[in-house]
Amino acid sequence: MAPPDGLEPAIAPHLQQERTVPARLPSTDYQPPFPSYSARFSEELKDLVMAVIGVQHPDGSNGLSNEFEKIRSFVENPTVQCSPRHWEAASVVDSSGYFNEVAIVYWRSRREFEEWRSESGFDEWWKGLEVEESHGWFLEVFLPSIDRFETVFSDNVVTEGAGHMQESISGPIQQHVYWGSMRDRLPASQTDHLTGEKTPEGVHDTNSSLADTRTRRIRVTGRQNLAIIRSGQDWSNTKPLEREKYLNTMHPVLIRGMDFLRDKGDEVGCFSCRLMDVVDKTSPATSTDKTFALAYFDDLASLEGWSKAHKTHLDIFGRFLQYAAELENDISLRLFHEVMVLEPEQQILEYIGCHEGTGMLASMNRGTASPTTNTMDSVSSKI
Repeated sequence: MAPPDGLEPAIAPHLQQERTVPARLPSTDYQPPFPSYSARFSEELKDLVMAVIGVQHPDGSNGLSNEFEKIRSFVENPTVQCSPRHWEAASVVDSSGYFNEVAIVYWRSRREFEEWRSESGFDEWWKGLEVEESHGWFLEVFLPSIDRFETVFSDNVVTEGAGHMQESISGPIQQHVYWGSMRDRLPASQTDHLTGEKTPEGVHDTNSSLADTRTRRIRVTGRQNLAIIRSGQDWSNTKPLEREKYLNTMHPVLIRGMDFLRDKGDEVGCFSCRLMDVVDKTSPATSTDKTFALAYFDDLASLEGWSKAHKTHLDIFGRFLQYAAELENDISLRLFHEVMVLEPEQQILEYIGCHEGTGMLASMNRGTASPTTNTMDSVSSKI
């Protein structure tokens, strides 16, 4: 049934199908309290790629390092036909005190990504990297089919993330601001419960060969229906009153929630959470007033459970509703997220000389990883 006048379904028409799994929509005439929008991709687009390419330093750093500039040289290689459609730089000091610099990079298809990594020389360079004491490297590549990916934006003007590859943007959508709306925006959820691999509480990997990940090149095995969320905040365009309100009342609550997922995420099925600062690529010391959280959950239901029931997210959600009310819904703060739920073969997860809490290396403590010396060659044959 069509939504009320003025609203669109979050799932694009060409991806809609008869549901065999019920939606979570409260009612067919449900009206969200404020507008949000979804990216509309070309009907020809069948899959896309988001890669997290990073370097990890045991101590802090100012500006972008020489190692990160090496990553940048591949991402911005002008001689490659299948260059990324969009990329941005970000950094974070993690809970172990390591400074991580990452490029978040997007391609419009697996084919474009495969051609880029070959033609740019990245593949050959990556396979030749050796473990060094001064820094580590990590590569996390996510290759969702378009039915396993969803976006939501608070703004229909400024583009973020995979939105740089959109053909257009929707009108106001119906599926948001209710528990379960994230799942309802995923086309695959129409016919699939998207059940992940939950690890029983207390199960840990006791393989002593994994004891020091900083001396190894390790490829982590993909998990069934791994849930990835990238959730961004941009206060660069806020007026002074709203900016002060955001930084003093909203952002601290967000940080507490992300710190919980970073430090105690295993309590709610979260393997890894990084709250990163977006870095100005031409002037790293210049603040962009933008951050994003990148988190990996064992199951979409775990992400939903934290969102719906855990105090840290209820505080974030409740504070935002107060924030909006105090500003009479005249908000310049921009928010977005993109969520994907992935099959094992849609994940490339490789770490060279990184500490054990880095990204999906953390899943090894829950009995789910395979230590190997395999490089991208062995992975590429499976995707």
